[in-house]
Amino acid sequence: MAHGNDESLRLSNTRHPILYEVNARVLLTDLSSTEGKRVTLGAIPDSVLDEWAEMGIDAVWMMGVWTCGPLGIAIAREHPDLALVYESVLPGYTAGDVGGSPYAVQAYTVPASLGGETGLKRLRRRLAKRGVALVLDYVCNHTARDHEWVEDHPEYYIHGREGEERERPDSYFRADTRHGTVALAYGRDPSFPGWTDTAQLNSRHRGAREAMIETLGRIASRCDGARCDMAMLVLNSVFERTWGDHAALGGETLATGEFWKEAIETVRKKHPSFLFIAEAYWNMEWDLQQLGFNYTYDKTLYDRLLREGAGSVRDHLRAEMDYQMHSVRFMENHDEPRAATAMPSEGWQYAAATVIATVPGMVMFHEGQFEGRKIRLPVQLCRRPPEESAPRTLAFYERLLGVVAGNVFRQGGWRLLMPRPAWNENYTWQNVLAFWWEEAKEGNRLVIVNYAPLTGQCYIDLPLELLPGRLIAFRDLMGEASYNREKHGLTSKGLYFDLPAYGIHIFRITSR
Repeated sequence: MAHGNDESLRLSNTRHPILYEVNARVLLTDLSSTEGKRVTLGAIPDSVLDEWAEMGIDAVWMMGVWTCGPLGIAIAREHPDLALVYESVLPGYTAGDVGGSPYAVQAYTVPASLGGETGLKRLRRRLAKRGVALVLDYVCNHTARDHEWVEDHPEYYIHGREGEERERPDSYFRADTRHGTVALAYGRDPSFPGWTDTAQLNSRHRGAREAMIETLGRIASRCDGARCDMAMLVLNSVFERTWGDHAALGGETLATGEFWKEAIETVRKKHPSFLFIAEAYWNMEWDLQQLGFNYTYDKTLYDRLLREGAGSVRDHLRAEMDYQMHSVRFMENHDEPRAATAMPSEGWQYAAATVIATVPGMVMFHEGQFEGRKIRLPVQLCRRPPEESAPRTLAFYERLLGVVAGNVFRQGGWRLLMPRPAWNENYTWQNVLAFWWEEAKEGNRLVIVNYAPLTGQCYIDLPLELLPGRLIAFRDLMGEASYNREKHGLTSKGLYFDLPAYGIHIFRITSR
């Protein structure tokens, strides 16, 4: 069995890893249909695993492998608003297509329908042979309402006051426990009503905290990293704002320190290389990084790529390098619209993908993104409709991933370059993003992206002190462009670019 600190995993040998999110239940349904037999986690065909490895993926996040109980499944099947969504994305769906939310976890065990614990072990071993790590979910904020703790340890949850489940039915429910009938809170964040298939954990309760950390330790023994759902919700400041004095209604002395600091330190005593990835929002990413997370979601970059343009993106990329290197860059995931829908033009998609793949930190891609899928599937569904693949999009991603697989991007240093106007009153330089990568053995790369739907011109000053010789050669790894320039001319004027709408270049730079 390969472990998280196994040097055969590429994840341990890169500063710029690639994470690939896969909906496990949907993948297995697709493969079972294709193969004409039930395919489980341990029996995913070699061709699929080989393809992931050949694409340069460092870690696969198998989303949704844990057990969803009968109550969560029933709620997912009977929810009228969800039923409308199911029908819109999967016309003619049946109850059997609805497996419940992967984030209403009844037990952190793999159900037999997905291959059980044996199947998970086999998948991890087969991925490790290809140098690919396995990442699984951990839900820190809540459990399913039919989790065993609800009956056996109701003190682990946020309690309501007497009758509060009747007064606030969107936030509390009645639960039968070994201590009698009590009001417990639905899991939620402070901005929305409760998730009615979940029960809110009290991460400040000492017994609950110990049980939660023990659960996380058991997860860490079966994979190489955890994607921690809504990780900021258990920060003390957020938890206090959300629950106030309700945290004390379950009894027992409250823990005072931060949950994540204690949890990460405890897990790493036994699994020192275990990877922690935080789904995080509300400008709390840095706080979570300081508590030990390897990476935190960069939703800000996503929003700016989608809505604000190059200047806003450039400003965001001026952040401290330590923060950037621990950020997860993405342009879609199971919570966001498909990129092919949110960014309707292919050029826009390709430009955004080039940006997220060539800035520091971890880059996350979503299964189906490479093929240009447009339908965002609710996480409760286990089957998706067929969609035509987009061959040009797939070819683009294959080329992009081939380029960023090199050591310049894996191990090199990065810097943000600042474009200059090509002439007075030409504002299009503001739409250009430019990055420089350098690595001792493999040399230098120059990334240029015109992040706008119109042509753009600019000059860019390059760090020419890093380049010996008098003649500089630029060879585009994403296209056919090739230039030779005298170093003296570049020193005095900079490098001129005239780029089409959403034009991109990734240049290999050599000098003599």
